[in-house]
Amino acid sequence: MKKSFGKIIWTIFISLVSLATIVTAVYIMINGLGLVDSLDFGAGAYYYADIPEFQKFVDPDYYHTSIPMIVYIILFLAWGAITFKFWGWLERKLSSKKDV
Repeated sequence: MKKSFGKIIWTIFISLVSLATIVTAVYIMINGLGLVDSLDFGAGAYYYADIPEFQKFVDPDYYHTSIPMIVYIILFLAWGAITFKFWGWLERKLSSKKDV
């Protein structure tokens, strides 16, 4: 089966973008770009609790808004429900195409 010219170009483009991304990431890691010496968290850098003054970000008195917290919670749960339904629909749609 022969590939179309557009697919060949698209494959080359994706390959070049992927290669450029990997090379850029390695360059950034080797040169330590973006690091702040005063914020060296060590192995647990991904834990929010390691962030300086993190407590102020979860302190309910720190943020002042006219919208009650329950609205944010309902919006968060609604977004989760909508996303869950969407992924279920998408999975059904894609699995029905495989059966054809």
